[in-house]
Amino acid sequence: HGQWGSGSFWRETYWETEWCGPAEERQRGGQMMKREIISTPKAPAAVGPYVQGIKTGDTVYVSGQLGIDAAAGKLPPSLEEQAHCSMRNLGAILEAAGAHYDQIVKTTIFLQDMNDFGKVNEIYQSYFKNGFPARSCVQIGRLPLGGLVEVECVAVITE
Repeated sequence: HGQWGSGSFWRETYWETEWCGPAEERQRGGQMMKREIISTPKAPAAVGPYVQGIKTGDTVYVSGQLGIDAAAGKLPPSLEEQAHCSMRNLGAILEAAGAHYDQIVKTTIFLQDMNDFGKVNEIYQSYFKNGFPARSCVQIGRLPLGGLVEVECVAVITE
């Protein structure tokens, strides 16, 4: 069975404790970690089998947010409007979890067209007042609903 033995290392280290434990609680380092689903009507509902966000301990994971206008329930026509809506949707979910933009430690931006990088950067940076988080930005083949931009993040709630 090699370095992984009979499979118990994988099962005990990853399967049962890190990723695939009970739905609402996971054990890490001998402590039970609550897993709270974050949901708010101030951001669009998920467009697939996922939730808006998950909070576990002091960490918040926000699912990718398309640039859907939460009030209108649809994508605005321009890239700029979609970028602002993506960031506002992210902010609404963070707020529902008790966090804010300046507690974001990592973002990923998905663009339909990398030529929009500069425009999205201008909008993105306006949401951060105390420095920027780590970030990745990639162009992808296609976003759901024909979106032009999507942003996801991880935040750590600090005092």
